[in-house]
Amino acid sequence: MTVPRVLISGASIAGPGLAFWLNRYGWETTVVERAPVFRDGGQNIDVRGAAREVLRRAGLEDAAREATTGERGTRFVGDAGETIAEFPVSDSETDGATAEVEILRGDLARIFIDATDGTTTYRYGDHITGLDDDGERVLVSFAHGEDEAFDLVIAADGIRSSTRELAFPGEAVTRSLGLEMTYLTIPRDDADVPWWQWYSGVGGRSVTLRPDRHGTTRAVLTEVTSDRGDGVVPARRDLDAQRRHLRNRFVGLPWQANRILEHLDDSDDVYYESIGQVRTPRWASGRVALLGDAAWCASPVSGMGTSLSIVGAYVLAGELAAHVHHRDAFRGYERIMRPYVEQAQSLPPGTPQLANPTSKAGVAAFRTALRVAGSKPAKLVGAQLFSPPADKIDLPEYEHLT
Repeated sequence: MTVPRVLISGASIAGPGLAFWLNRYGWETTVVERAPVFRDGGQNIDVRGAAREVLRRAGLEDAAREATTGERGTRFVGDAGETIAEFPVSDSETDGATAEVEILRGDLARIFIDATDGTTTYRYGDHITGLDDDGERVLVSFAHGEDEAFDLVIAADGIRSSTRELAFPGEAVTRSLGLEMTYLTIPRDDADVPWWQWYSGVGGRSVTLRPDRHGTTRAVLTEVTSDRGDGVVPARRDLDAQRRHLRNRFVGLPWQANRILEHLDDSDDVYYESIGQVRTPRWASGRVALLGDAAWCASPVSGMGTSLSIVGAYVLAGELAAHVHHRDAFRGYERIMRPYVEQAQSLPPGTPQLANPTSKAGVAAFRTALRVAGSKPAKLVGAQLFSPPADKIDLPEYEHLT
């Protein structure tokens, strides 16, 4: 029997996760990644509910636990850094803003990549430029290298997936959430604590600091924009323009804003994104399918992006292994995953603007609400306010296929 060959575009979480499970079922996998080398670092992400169960079934939960950031919970602070309210990490696998398994994106990606070492081919510094699906195989053109044929192609290359546009031109609908987030790593200092510290100031501007396990601190500058609604997520500015923009918008903001601005030039992992969601009417066309943010980006504010990627990779691989025809597998994958995705994309009313108020009155009201939610009688309710629908899926069993 011929071993199926699958090309996966994207080497973050969803792509290597899919390769891991397909390898377990005996399939041949290649991952192509536009970045010239593995992208280490990245910001804090959490693994919740069903995604934790997938890690258990993969035998990777212990590795993820060992790589956690040590974050103790979420602490909202005022202008001078005083604590307004705090929500410690919960023993629950689903509740709270800080999950029990908090890990850096790069550290989790590395776990999957290490687990596929010797079984998956990784091709960095390249990307797909053409797809010719003749019904039997897909002839793939690359920016670098010769054309090559694969049985299936999976696009797992993010919200702005270029592979998706080749196979599903114009079908994806993006919805801007009216928010911009800039991520960077800065040196740790004595003011940093093992908590996710969150400051919200006037003008829809927020500053957060989070611990990592590498002796540095992960910072985020967030601002509300005017492009919320159904429409194309705005194109990125170039990095120099973004630095100028941030200095103009955040200089003088209380707490840690100026400290972060001082490191915009010397941080080697500044990353900026306009936050939005992706909705696609279908996740498969012929022998090409979508996975992760390329299919369904729920946005970072959903708290579900990583969990969706982990669970989606597990389900897609399992369905492919369970069915003779890829068409049936793709249908099963979408039937199982779409309700789970729709839960995650259904953000609470007012998200994300409620947590990023623009006026002084709005900031004061937000802090009052936090104090109430953080009080002992309301602590449970407060934790639930920040809890995404992480475990509302019945995971199929595919162990009999290995």
